[in-house]
Amino acid sequence: QVQLVESGGGLVQAGGSLRLSCAASGRTFSNYAMGWFRQAPGKEREFVSVIDRSGIITYYTNSVKGRFTISRDNAKNTVYLQMNSLKPEDTAVYYCAADFSADVRAKPSDYDYWGQGTQVTVSS
Repeated sequence: QVQLVESGGGLVQAGGSLRLSCAASGRTFSNYAMGWFRQAPGKEREFVSVIDRSGIITYYTNSVKGRFTISRDNAKNTVYLQMNSLKPEDTAVYYCAADFSADVRAKPSDYDYWGQGTQVTVSS
């Protein structure tokens, strides 16, 4: 079992920045690829970014490329999502998730564990 707790969400003006954190506990953190997903009201959960076990390979959905950066600290069992140049369309609940895989994957169904989510609201 892996427990994931997100933090760092909040209300920010368009163009601003937020840094999300996801602290993991339970099984060996470095055995899991870690992903960030988001879900806006009335929409399906969508992939945002993923980082592999070692922190070397990362992928982003096109809409956040160049603005968001995913990273991880395996010594601290934490994954981060630095979000810059935020837009109102980034408003959503952001979830981190753990995938017991050596690959990096983007489908929610690939992930084994999920956090409770943190709200990000970007005002125009």
